[in-house]
Amino acid sequence: MKKIVLTFGLIGGTIVGSMMLLTMPLWNAGVLNFDNGQWVGYTTMVVALSTIFFGVKSYRDNHNNGVVTFGRAVKIGILITLIASVMYALAWEVSFSQMSGDFVAKMTEHRFEEMKANGASEAELQKAREDWAQFAEIYKIPVVRFLMTIFVEIFPVGLVITLISAALLRKKEFLPATEMA
Repeated sequence: MKKIVLTFGLIGGTIVGSMMLLTMPLWNAGVLNFDNGQWVGYTTMVVALSTIFFGVKSYRDNHNNGVVTFGRAVKIGILITLIASVMYALAWEVSFSQMSGDFVAKMTEHRFEEMKANGASEAELQKAREDWAQFAEIYKIPVVRFLMTIFVEIFPVGLVITLISAALLRKKEFLPATEMA
């Protein structure tokens, strides 16, 4: 199981981490922004974390005689997710250090513009300013930023893919291994 978790976790992490680093020049050039960048980011996460499905299937078909329990599949998926998530967070730290130091300020301004466009009151905007100011202070702490990147951004995506994969692959008849004649 260790080899499967490492292999598929590293593949997923390489995909999502590389994409983060490859798209950073697009962010800096203004091609990607807060709106379309989220689509690119989360699509990349889903593609990268599809390795969870393939990892669980590999374990089931090649190492466990075509059977895997829901619990074991979840364990494999969570471990693959953690490896990929750490690699993603490391790539974000590299990217974040290369961005202009005003990323959080730009993100804050973007959120305020969204709130204004949606008719937020002045009181709601003031409350949001206070909340974002607190967030900006917390986000300056590297360990907190690293953990937030893992557990707020990518880990939930991996958890959903893990649960779906475990539910499907616990059934022997779902995409059974083909036997060579």
